[in-house]
Amino acid sequence: MNLLVLLAILLLIVAGHQLLRIIELSRGLKKTKEWQITDTDNNMMGKAMIWFMVLFFAFFFWQIARWIDRSLPPAASEHGEKIDTLWDANMYLITVVFLITNAVLFWFTYKYRGNSKNKAVYYTHNNKLEMLWTVIPAVALAFIIIFGLKYWNEITADAKEPNRVQIELYAKQFDWTARYAGKDNKLGSTDFRQISGSNSVGMDTSDVLGYDDVSVKNEFHIPVGREIELSMRSRDVIHSAYLPHFRAQMNCVPGMVTYFKFKPTKTTAQMRKDPYTVKMMAGINAQRAKFNKEPVEFDYLLLCNKICGASHYNMQMTVIVDTEADYKAWLAKQKAFKVVALKN
Repeated sequence: MNLLVLLAILLLIVAGHQLLRIIELSRGLKKTKEWQITDTDNNMMGKAMIWFMVLFFAFFFWQIARWIDRSLPPAASEHGEKIDTLWDANMYLITVVFLITNAVLFWFTYKYRGNSKNKAVYYTHNNKLEMLWTVIPAVALAFIIIFGLKYWNEITADAKEPNRVQIELYAKQFDWTARYAGKDNKLGSTDFRQISGSNSVGMDTSDVLGYDDVSVKNEFHIPVGREIELSMRSRDVIHSAYLPHFRAQMNCVPGMVTYFKFKPTKTTAQMRKDPYTVKMMAGINAQRAKFNKEPVEFDYLLLCNKICGASHYNMQMTVIVDTEADYKAWLAKQKAFKVVALKN
């Protein structure tokens, strides 16, 4: 068997060598040298570029149709809707520019293809054209920047609602802890020197403001329709608190506290009934079924969006958006820091 394979390879090499010899001999029969480009070659390549343009644009729109249902569901926060509006405006603008630019590029490749009867003209400068392709992009960018800054200033403004929920997100390799302000609506101070097994976030045990604080892992709850003020810290490296469904993200930096606020607009139960979410989860569960995995339900997630180490991929936490009544009922069941400390 090995001998037959070896012979087959040798025969292929001999056949390839003879084919190359035939091609080399046929070149001598041509009136022109092989490196000379003829008008026929240029016409063929010009038409090929038009066909390539058609296939290129068809593939572009096919990708949009194929993958559009794999994008995030509609934003579940007030400011997230503004971010989605900016995103859509940018994508429409970029798509139009992409289509026009490439259509012109391919058309010019065809129109100005080589021709032995024509001679290229050296065109040095045109002030009107220079002004045109400078002013139009500048106006478009100004529109994007002005609206972006306007929305950014609104999003990053200080939380002002008196009934806002204050939560601290504490990051460390490789998990999250959420700490809630108690009835006084004030988070207690922290001291890294007091970090221990029962005090994983470093609560300052001498600060009475922290006695009613509540710490939770695995999942944390927030009420719909109320302003959520997040304070973020990190124990070890830079992490990034990423809440994709709320269009919220902020770095967690060791040695400092960062902030972000948002107001959720849809409970977890409402988002699970959203038509787009239902379709998205059906696709996900169909894929899981191929690997004999159990189906899953939609959940809001807190992720780390920095590559923070070997188990970065596993650093996530479920976020449950409740009605006001359900949130209060859940919070009432949680143990305050002082109670937990006394138990330990």
